[in-house]
Amino acid sequence: MSLRLYDTRTRTVRPLEPVRSGHVGVYVCGPTVQAAPHVGHLRSAVALDVLHRWLLTRGESVTFVRNVTDVDDKIIHDAAHNDEPWWALSNRMTRAFDDAYDAVQVLRPTIDPRVTGHLPQIIALIERIIERGHAYASGGDVYLAVRSAPDYGVLSNQSLDALQASDKAVPHGHTGEKRDLLDFALWKGAKEGEPSWPSPWGPGRPGWHIECSAMAVEYLGEEFDVHAGGLDLVFPHHENEVAQSTCAGHPFARLWLHHGLVNAGGGEKMSKSLGNSITVADALTTTRPQVLRYGLGAAHYRSSMEWSAQVAAEAEAAYGRIETFVRNASEATAGVEPGEPKASWDEFAAALDDDLGVPQALAVVHSGVRAGNALLAAGELPALAATLAVVRRMLSVLALDPVEQWPGSTRELTPVVDGLVALAVEARAQARTRKDWAQADAIRDRLTAAGIVLEDTADGVRWRIQ
Repeated sequence: MSLRLYDTRTRTVRPLEPVRSGHVGVYVCGPTVQAAPHVGHLRSAVALDVLHRWLLTRGESVTFVRNVTDVDDKIIHDAAHNDEPWWALSNRMTRAFDDAYDAVQVLRPTIDPRVTGHLPQIIALIERIIERGHAYASGGDVYLAVRSAPDYGVLSNQSLDALQASDKAVPHGHTGEKRDLLDFALWKGAKEGEPSWPSPWGPGRPGWHIECSAMAVEYLGEEFDVHAGGLDLVFPHHENEVAQSTCAGHPFARLWLHHGLVNAGGGEKMSKSLGNSITVADALTTTRPQVLRYGLGAAHYRSSMEWSAQVAAEAEAAYGRIETFVRNASEATAGVEPGEPKASWDEFAAALDDDLGVPQALAVVHSGVRAGNALLAAGELPALAATLAVVRRMLSVLALDPVEQWPGSTRELTPVVDGLVALAVEARAQARTRKDWAQADAIRDRLTAAGIVLEDTADGVRWRIQ
């Protein structure tokens, strides 16, 4: 496979080499469903959706697993604060996340397993780790003995000595006593008022990290292709996944892929705990969903980004140019036999094969749009028809095709905008007829200020969004 991805463990861009030829298994750390999804969550979903769609476009069979953490300290705390059962909050927020993913056309995963549906697998994995001498029970808890784990710190590039001296070393356990400050809980003994399940070590619930190891192996096998998530999960979550999985004797993930985070301003990470998040519901009140997808996906997945009104406006303008071209070119080429395209699918594919280079891929899209607009102005319809087809094929990979993927997104407004622009064009023509050049120029300037460019051609006046 020619797709190359940045591997956090080796810190290199390297080829994706599937365990099974023709099939790719991907595990994504999904949401902890304690509160409504924010724009940062959606950036993660969009970035990894591009990976999912590109693998499918390349003809790979994909098993895409995205878990749901539906029981957790934060969920229990927030549910108690809201005076509702933890499971009710969890179910309500899970539906909110599904709605947010659907709003921007993120493909549904092959399976989205929940922690509470996989207690037998989690308990069996913990038992295996204990049998291999890497974990111990203490006061109802079970802890992984970190110093027994091979190469602990390799993923996050940290040493045990540095971690021992940091605030990551916690002296206390949940209900039991740790043997080492760095040891972490695989199982948490029950506390009054918390949900619990029976286990060989007494009632309790899983620690955060063990759930992903158990569910990844359940659906993808002991060795699989890609484990993905946000940069904020590299340590401790993913580091601990590596440790407990290798302690169980599992090769686990071949490649670790991490995406950058969304900042809310001033370089501060957008998060629920910091109180600076913009919910998806709020973002969609001012930004069309296809524009939200465009804006969140336009930066390279490994880079950090900010979401603001300015970013949304820039995304609206950029995507508007694409929509206008697709609409005008589709109308002009209806029934036209395609000729030679002026857009390059090969350049687009090369960009995505190079560590999912969406910025470069979008540059190829916009180059095709500019070439297509020139063909439209010149009346070269066969080449325009071919160029349109290539541009739409590229947009489809990014889930941005205005025709097939967002058919109702602008259709309701199209007659309204067409009518209003037609009135302005007619008024300008009348001003030109009576040689009122100042009025004609004023109308053009007003349209330009509104983001609409008029083009005088031999076939009449055309317009497009800037």
